Amino acid sequence: MSGLPSAPNALQTTSVAVWGVVGATGTGKTALSLNLAEALARAGRPAEIVNADAMQLYRGMNIGTAKLPPHERRGIAHHLFDSLAVTEEAAVAWYQPTAREAITDIHARGADAILVGGSGLYVSSVIFDFQFPPHDEALRAELEAELTTHGPGVLFARLRAADPVTAARIDPKNGRRVVRALEVLAQGSTTHGAALPEAPALWHEHTRLIGVAVPREELVPRLDARVEAMWQHGILDEVTKLREQGLEQGVTARRAIGYAQALAQLQGELTPAEAIAQTQALTRRYARRQVSWFKRYSQLQWVQPEHPVQQLLDDVS
Repeated sequence: MSGLPSAPNALQTTSVAVWGVVGATGTGKTALSLNLAEALARAGRPAEIVNADAMQLYRGMNIGTAKLPPHERRGIAHHLFDSLAVTEEAAVAWYQPTAREAITDIHARGADAILVGGSGLYVSSVIFDFQFPPHDEALRAELEAELTTHGPGVLFARLRAADPVTAARIDPKNGRRVVRALEVLAQGSTTHGAALPEAPALWHEHTRLIGVAVPREELVPRLDARVEAMWQHGILDEVTKLREQGLEQGVTARRAIGYAQALAQLQGELTPAEAIAQTQALTRRYARRQVSWFKRYSQLQWVQPEHPVQQLLDDVS
């Protein structure tokens, strides 16, 4: 990742800005974003943080998402954390306008907005001029019924035959994404709309993108240890409480990495060792996908977690 270009940016110290702090899970984005917000404040530029992690949108999903508790937020305003109940669906088409409204409000207060997270599509939908295809509720209902009956494999094969480029960007086991792709294609669109545009334009003129990177040989053991800590710190108790709030009826929340495995353990479908091992494998795979996604950001400057944040400010002063 060290060979990736870091393009110059048009950020100006006289204008409010959007900072994107992105990267794979477990790389230290949260700590760097807090340090950046404090450095900006010292430079006379107040800053507030906006969540771009899809699972941290959910109330009560704390341990498995490594959500920063309020008392550790250093007095910095945080937005779009704990915004949804576990029974609600986290949809990027909802997130985009909601996050942009939060950023606009932050700018109206004369502060910079720091968008932090590793959900690539969510970040892209805000940072770039990202347009979403329309929905067809009747068609989606038909496709979801077929998904329930036949599983994602049959639908994915259809998608791959119709649009192999879009299919290559989607996890074949992610039934929701496959259904959405087929829904869009059936309406005459040539793309799923769930990928970064070939030549994306920035939504906000003054945007600076920071990618936090850790070498793979260091990241993998860190992620494995993080999963073990989730079980040690009580994810089973957390999931037990979330079940009372309807977790198992949630479309998105119940499928979150770690939570799906904890549910399976509580239901007797996985042993503790199997639940942990499965979560570790899925987390490693997810981290690879995150890195692949963000590597396509030509405007991104990659840094190590311990990178002096003051240098980031000096680069644009």
